[in-house]
Amino acid sequence: MTKIIDLHTHTTASDGTYSPEALIDYAYEKGLSSIAITDHDTIAGIQAALNQAKKYEDLEVIPGIEYSTNSDLCKSDIHILGYYMNIHDQNFTSKLNHLIKSRELRNVKLVELMQSKGLPITMADIVATSEDGVITRAHFAKAMENLGIVKNMNKAFEKYIGDGKPFYIEREKVSQQMAIEMIINNGGVPVIAHPVLYKLNLKKLDNLLGELVTYGLKGIEGIYSTYRTHETQYIADMAKDHGLLITGGSDFHGSHKPRIDLATGYGPLQIPYEIRNELYAIHQDILKTI
Repeated sequence: MTKIIDLHTHTTASDGTYSPEALIDYAYEKGLSSIAITDHDTIAGIQAALNQAKKYEDLEVIPGIEYSTNSDLCKSDIHILGYYMNIHDQNFTSKLNHLIKSRELRNVKLVELMQSKGLPITMADIVATSEDGVITRAHFAKAMENLGIVKNMNKAFEKYIGDGKPFYIEREKVSQQMAIEMIINNGGVPVIAHPVLYKLNLKKLDNLLGELVTYGLKGIEGIYSTYRTHETQYIADMAKDHGLLITGGSDFHGSHKPRIDLATGYGPLQIPYEIRNELYAIHQDILKTI
């Protein structure tokens, strides 16, 4: 029997629509052997997921995170995934809480800016779209859809809150180097998420990977829901050139990305279980160095 895994998922702790418990139940229902919880800039959903997984035999929860990091190379953030994170590391959680406070301050400023420009939106409207998780721009987009300001969440990003749009407010972020170092110092394995989405030409992406490897990058997300065949191939080639492990994930968000299903993405996604074993081996090697 083929083992099914998914190394990139989100819960209501950030911008997913499944609670950690519901996501684990769904992972079991779909027959997964391993699932990584990689919420944006938070590990708040990990313990609940671990507790829920105790109900099921042969279902591993990999504690993870997805950092949003600054970049001068492209308009979007560059995301760094961390796997096998130690959620009880007080030094790590202290730094993470600082980033969360920064995001909360940005959210207040964003609501104030929207109100000053006549948009009928309040912080209560934003909070109503979340289940006590970290508030991200996705929650703003959902609130704007609920209020009829936009037709759908994509329009909110395209017109109002996407990078460079009228209501985009920068928040404090970590650099790629800082994110990678925080992950490694915690014992985790750093991986660059969905590099194709940054729309860098091959030379710039190659240069970026070379730089990140010097900071300690260990992997690259080479199997992903939206990749086309040629994209999967050139990421595989770059992974080989830079000595990086190829990882994969659906980037499951529940109803926020309704066509992307857990483990299978748009349908054909397949992530070999051997990737999990290689990832764990790297984690063990990192633990020996800290």
